[in-house]
Amino acid sequence: MTPYVADPVYLNGRWLPLAEAGVSPLDRGFLYGDGVYEVIPVYSRRPFRIDEHLKRLQATLAGIRLANPLAVDAWKAVVSGLVDAAPWEDQSIYLQVTRGADDKRDHAFPPSGVAPTVFAFASPLVTPPAEVRARGVGAITVPDLRWARGDLKVVSLLANVLARQQAVDQGCAEALLIRDGFVKEGAASNVFVVRDGILLAPPKTQLMLPGITYDVILELAEKHGQPLEVREISEAELRAADEVWMTSSTKEVLAITTLDGVPVGNGPNAGRPGPLGERMWQWYQDFKNTVMRND
Repeated sequence: MTPYVADPVYLNGRWLPLAEAGVSPLDRGFLYGDGVYEVIPVYSRRPFRIDEHLKRLQATLAGIRLANPLAVDAWKAVVSGLVDAAPWEDQSIYLQVTRGADDKRDHAFPPSGVAPTVFAFASPLVTPPAEVRARGVGAITVPDLRWARGDLKVVSLLANVLARQQAVDQGCAEALLIRDGFVKEGAASNVFVVRDGILLAPPKTQLMLPGITYDVILELAEKHGQPLEVREISEAELRAADEVWMTSSTKEVLAITTLDGVPVGNGPNAGRPGPLGERMWQWYQDFKNTVMRND
């Protein structure tokens, strides 16, 4: 066990210590990034919206033409085993399926007899500390150079990795991906924009991963009567925004307060977390404590 991964992990039907888990160097996940993954947040040892996460896993598997190796109940049993064995109350469950290991390297799919590789583990779910939330974080914009199936949660994340590292190199927390003049998402998050009291969200297309936290934000906005528009957001609107947020199961609702080194917003509060982001964060906490921890 490490501070970030609990023992045991799950690998191809076996429960074993992380130090003893291993896959073939000919595994197609290793050779090609030929696989998918899913991350399920757990609150007070209750997996949040596990059915929605497993549906997204199934959609991604179908998108790369890989048969799901486990039935829904079997996946739930794996998740339950990981949650029960881990020492943390709040967790992040990682699931990964690759196309398995053939006896050679060949771009074409392996024979049907090659079994997929199934790997899963539990980590602590760590959210931003209060001092980070209070000041917000910096982000940069980069061209979206990924392939055109951003809606699939695949392990081939090199473009995202490079974008995120470019942000880290500049002392920032995230890179926002711009394609054809519109913001799509972050390298590892979804993005929301506030302009004139209206919450703007990019639409779900093949160029954006359909985030479960993204769905929660839309539901909370509707529940609390927050004006909302789901539509394409231009780069110009992004740069002129009153507020910009990044959202994910680990970041929750986190204000981006500088963009490419320029403070977000106008007037005396420029470069600070905005009031709507603070309200949404509180709505999210209330939802987490009343629904996520009791679902």
